[in-house]
Amino acid sequence: MYYVYLLQSEEGEHFYIGYSADLRRRLGEHKGGKVYSTRRYAPWNLVYYESYLTEDRAKLREKRLKQFGSAYTHLLKRLGYK
Repeated sequence: MYYVYLLQSEEGEHFYIGYSADLRRRLGEHKGGKVYSTRRYAPWNLVYYESYLTEDRAKLREKRLKQFGSAYTHLLKRLGYK
């Protein structure tokens, strides 16, 4: 399984979207400040994830969330953040 996930910084102002085959390991890396792109706002909390059978589908979903503002905005709205 592959996972697309949404993290929120503990201070609450920042979100991060990523994907991984090992969600627990990756979350630990984000929380521990081991990921360059998220280190600045660590620690992080997992607020949402989706699972996919193939890596290609997970990558495509991550790409859509990152590149198309409407998909990202819709997800945040659905989760009650906007």
